[in-house]
Amino acid sequence: MASPVQVPPARSRRSFAGPFVLIVLGIFFLLGNIGVLHWFTLGHWFARYWPLLIILWGVIKLLEYQQAQREGTRAPGIGAGGVFLLIVLIVAGLSATQASRVNWGEIRDQIDIGDGDFELFGHSYSYDDQLQQSFPAGSSLRVNSTRGAVNVRPSEDGQIHVAIHKRINAESQSDADKFNASGKAQITLNDGVVTVSANSEGGGNHSITVNLDVSVPRKASIVVSTRHGDVNVAGRDGDVDIAGQHGDVSATDINGKVSLNLGHSSARVSQIAGDVSAQGGGGDISVQDIQGAMRLSGEFDSIKFAKIGGDVTFKSARTDMEFSRLNGDLDMDSGDLRASDLIGPFRLITRSKDIRMNDVSGDVRLQDENGAIELHMSKLGSMQVDNRKGDIRVYVPDKASFQVDARARGGEVQSDFSELKVSNADDQGIATGTIGTGGPRLVLNNEHGTIDIRKGSSLAELPAPPRSPKIPKVPTPPKLPEPTEN
Repeated sequence: MASPVQVPPARSRRSFAGPFVLIVLGIFFLLGNIGVLHWFTLGHWFARYWPLLIILWGVIKLLEYQQAQREGTRAPGIGAGGVFLLIVLIVAGLSATQASRVNWGEIRDQIDIGDGDFELFGHSYSYDDQLQQSFPAGSSLRVNSTRGAVNVRPSEDGQIHVAIHKRINAESQSDADKFNASGKAQITLNDGVVTVSANSEGGGNHSITVNLDVSVPRKASIVVSTRHGDVNVAGRDGDVDIAGQHGDVSATDINGKVSLNLGHSSARVSQIAGDVSAQGGGGDISVQDIQGAMRLSGEFDSIKFAKIGGDVTFKSARTDMEFSRLNGDLDMDSGDLRASDLIGPFRLITRSKDIRMNDVSGDVRLQDENGAIELHMSKLGSMQVDNRKGDIRVYVPDKASFQVDARARGGEVQSDFSELKVSNADDQGIATGTIGTGGPRLVLNNEHGTIDIRKGSSLAELPAPPRSPKIPKVPTPPKLPEPTEN
């Protein structure tokens, strides 16, 4: 009996769904490389339409299954390579979709990337333009800009002149020309306000930087608002209001008031006839030659004041300070405060600062901790100084009359005045008494630190007061040498 003929099992065909997807992706990348498609456009299309690749993959698999049914063969499977390609496609597609929904311009502003620091694709193209028209008498100026520097200076002919310097990042000159045409700077007049709009968002998601040089009659008041870019205003008889989120702000030679909303900006203000107010944080601020008052609030890396004729107030998360006038200068950062020729009444509440003040006149109210305090009084007023974990040293005029009540818990009291009764026990030091005919009362309280009451003439005989101990930074371990072939 003949043995039955064994029919070999039908072999399944290899699926061409994966190669088809790779071919499509390869074509798109080729078109991007040869410049037919721009990379920005390619990325935008992929972020929006990548699920079509999975749909085409599924259609191909369905057609292959139907063909296998008609031929009586086994339909091709996906395979390990296909599964891996599908996973990569889904992950890349989801990532591209989420990335397309992010406002990259805002993120760029927040991390303060410069205009030319993040141009992965495309080229930079420059355009210059000018606008000019009459400036109605009594009108004010408002300048709005999203990205770019703003410079405002006086004009001499009663007109407004705007010089526009634009930089556009695009794939080609034709694209840059289109973005330039859709984002033209404009001048408008409404209810006595002349508005200059940079219109730097005309290019949509493309990077457009518009620098504006504006000349306007000196008497006009100014309002400038910019999100990313330096602002410089000089030569004004009217008030100045500047809102700058990222960039350096400068205002000088202003006969009116100056108001600053700095965001993360730094500022330099000088030669101001009126009051100055500023708020913000994250940068440095320098203010000098101010005839009016100074109001400052926010968190700043450093503060420099010089020659301020009116009241000064400053408030931050850990410092509250005010005084009447500053004939000298004041320099403050996160760990130190130095001042000279300051007129009280002076009030300061802070912590973790070493404080040294020279030539101070008037009343003093000072509270600190984790820092040393040194006061050089040129004219005594009443004084209240409270410190913790830091020394106190006070220099008073040799012939001054005053009363003293000093207590150092966990420390000692030292004095150059023999009229004071000083007692230093194990747990605290105390000094009380009256010098001369009495007068202002000096109340000094300290915990875990000494108190020194010195004559001004003894300044040259004593070393500078010890600074509060700083915690040293942990050194970075050295990198190991990389192995070489030798």
